[in-house]
Amino acid sequence: MLSATPESPRMFESDFIDMFSRIPWYVVPIIYVPMITGFFAYGITGYQIGITEAVMLFAAGYFIWTLTEYWLHRTVFHWVPAASWGPRFHFLLHGVHHDYVNDRLRLVMPPAASLALAAFFLPTYWLILGPLSLPFFAGKTAGYLSYDMIHYYTHHGKPSSGWMKRLRAHHMNHHHNKAKRKYGVSTMFWDHVFRTF
Repeated sequence: MLSATPESPRMFESDFIDMFSRIPWYVVPIIYVPMITGFFAYGITGYQIGITEAVMLFAAGYFIWTLTEYWLHRTVFHWVPAASWGPRFHFLLHGVHHDYVNDRLRLVMPPAASLALAAFFLPTYWLILGPLSLPFFAGKTAGYLSYDMIHYYTHHGKPSSGWMKRLRAHHMNHHHNKAKRKYGVSTMFWDHVFRTF
């Protein structure tokens, strides 16, 4: 069991619930790489979606994820409701990450939360796209996986490529600059589009 430490403080009174708030980074690819592969492959083999069409749907899903990531971070994650429960809500959702920026166990979303969201969105996409939702959802999930892995790496990795160094500087500026900007984590594209660079 992953226990509270000064670097990773307790968030919940219940030991059981608090345990689920700490997730090692490698749990996310263990869960999502097979899911991504399975949805993509089943779209092709189970529903005879052509490879080119599947790749384009995958790319579209990935692209849509980057916008989703930006807007979630900019709006929901940094929203503090004007209510007595607002500060606690913000702390649980995202504030803990800003307050304890070096907490290695709270840099990826707990799978209980991300899988619940996936269980909601996949049927929604199915209603809209039918079988085409499978490669699309695989791409969106791959975008989410990239986001989580890049986020962890920007905090605890040692980037050697110019691109990763720029992403790291971009994200660290978000953390250490009081201005409301630089919300992109896996890409800086939307910060340029929406002038929050």
